[in-house]
Amino acid sequence: MKNKKLQGNVRDAAFSILWAVENKQAYSNLLLHQTIESYGIAAKNRGLLTEITYGTLQHQMTLDYYLEPYLKGKIEAWVKILLRLSLYQIVYLDRIPAHAVVHEAVEIAKRRGHGGVASVVNGVLRSVQRNGVRSFNTISDPYEKISIETSHPEWMIRRWAEQFGLEKTREMALENNKTPLQTVRVNTVRATVEEAIEMLESEGLEAVPSKIIPECLVVTNGQPARTTTFEKGFITIQDESSMLPAYALQVEPGMTVLDMCAAPGGKTTHIAEKMNNSGTLYALDLHQHKVKLIDENAERLGHTVIETTVGDGKQSVERFGEEKFDRILVDAPCSGLGVIKRKPDIKYTKKEQDFARLQEIQIELLDQAARLLKEDGLLVYSTCTVDAIENRGTAERFLKEHPEMEKIQVVLPASMGIKHAGFVQVFPQDYGSDGFFIAAFKKIQKTATA
Repeated sequence: MKNKKLQGNVRDAAFSILWAVENKQAYSNLLLHQTIESYGIAAKNRGLLTEITYGTLQHQMTLDYYLEPYLKGKIEAWVKILLRLSLYQIVYLDRIPAHAVVHEAVEIAKRRGHGGVASVVNGVLRSVQRNGVRSFNTISDPYEKISIETSHPEWMIRRWAEQFGLEKTREMALENNKTPLQTVRVNTVRATVEEAIEMLESEGLEAVPSKIIPECLVVTNGQPARTTTFEKGFITIQDESSMLPAYALQVEPGMTVLDMCAAPGGKTTHIAEKMNNSGTLYALDLHQHKVKLIDENAERLGHTVIETTVGDGKQSVERFGEEKFDRILVDAPCSGLGVIKRKPDIKYTKKEQDFARLQEIQIELLDQAARLLKEDGLLVYSTCTVDAIENRGTAERFLKEHPEMEKIQVVLPASMGIKHAGFVQVFPQDYGSDGFFIAAFKKIQKTATA
């Protein structure tokens, strides 16, 4: 393939992102911003670029299923990506005329390949236009059918079906292909929810209060991260689900708190707001460049209570000493299967063998947290996954290995309507937010010293 990019061209820019995701294991969300800059994509076309890039990734397996009957012989990998991208627009976007999509695809094929490739691309797309795409009803295996229909690997569908049943699995997989809500958290130390709505509206954005989190706003247009309201620290970008741990921690001003896996600082700064910026809040993370993000966020929001530190949570007892904290949040590394809506590439890069290793890391972090916690202190364990083994499995194993800890009710905003919650699993389809898990524990006796 020739590397001849079409400057300013949305479809060629989308193609280059999809090529990098498939061949260089690059992340689409990181590439998107770089590509907008390097291609000089006009502001009015950025939404379309985002939509066709993410849409093609989200529906990749479905698109391959639709293409398969039309492909004769072996085609080069880049040509297949171009066909997927084009077919996505023909099948899923009604506002773009099919002939325009075909014309663009042929131009990209000529520029990056040669006339022969261009005529293959033209032939395949025109055949699909004429004859349509095949139904899923020919697939008899229920797991395979959901896998192809929702474009999730079959192992993932089988794993979820074992954990939650087929119906819930299909609902979740369909939800994962929707556009995520754009949500922000109001910095309640600096502004009320009403004031933040007015500020955003004065900048031309529309924001409505979330139905589940009092200090959360759903923004329905524009880019909140590019507003003065954001720049001056009145709001910060965060998903609704990840605002729940700060509630579950039940912090109070003056406490000593640890956020053990803190970067980029969304939950840390939320905890600081719940502490009314009074007390001590340590934010620990493994990497210097990530800790820098916490510092930047805290500074923008005006939170002086946060002390950042670079280090491994698995060695945090050495750093802080035993029984030092009133509250600890362990928002642990996980498979991330709750955020597929935002990061569709996760579906194709995760492997089933990753899970056992992740649980070992989660348990190591929780073991340290149990020793760091004062008697009567609270520990919250959270993840952005829906996997039962990483969630309930890890929480139950931790309880079994720590008789000094007991499970307690997870405190959540009353508007969620969840009563007497033990372990809380939020699915993407529940509120339209990310999939998320929360468990809360209380230390009922001192750590037995060896």
